[in-house]
Amino acid sequence: MFIGHYAVAMGAKRITPRVSLGALVLGAQLADLLWPIFLLLGWERVRISPGLMAFSSLDFIHYPLTHSLLGVAIWGAILGVVYFGFTRYRTGAWVVGILVVSHWVLDAIVHRPDLPLVPWSQIRVGLGLWNSVPGTLVVELALYITGIYLYLRTTTAQDRVGRYGFWTLVLLLLVIYLADAFGPPPPSVRAIAIVGLAGWLVVLWAYWADAHRVPARGGG
Repeated sequence: MFIGHYAVAMGAKRITPRVSLGALVLGAQLADLLWPIFLLLGWERVRISPGLMAFSSLDFIHYPLTHSLLGVAIWGAILGVVYFGFTRYRTGAWVVGILVVSHWVLDAIVHRPDLPLVPWSQIRVGLGLWNSVPGTLVVELALYITGIYLYLRTTTAQDRVGRYGFWTLVLLLLVIYLADAFGPPPPSVRAIAIVGLAGWLVVLWAYWADAHRVPARGGG
């Protein structure tokens, strides 16, 4: 799952319009933002296996710290507490924390059974939607369109930054998604990690674009 996580972040703006899209993206993508760091540190491992699944060539060998259900629950609690500490906004803290856990739930739909429930367990889950390219595209693109729709129903641009900054982000994520879906497998694990670190720039971009948008009339 890739743009599906961003879709959930955008849609969550409808529930908590006071929370910046950047914070919502941080929550929804925290597992994938930490994962490349842990790859570079050698704490987690992935292998490139072309043909492993129709939609993905990545064999997630070991990633219990960032992608176990217990792991994301702990990271979600930490991020929720930190967010509350800075904002004193309880509802926003809950939503940001729950978004961290939503990452595991969405990944469980597309991954093969490789997602651990707890770091020390051999039980792995995954429904394997990535075995179908058309199925994956339909589900993720439907989520993405819905998330964009909800975000636009909730906010309106104050200026050109708010308008074009948001739409440029939307198009960039879509291009990255399609390039990953139909392009060649990544050249190395190190390349995966380095590209993954760019996700932190997306968080900043989301903060920037959202700062130039205000609640839409009747949008809550």
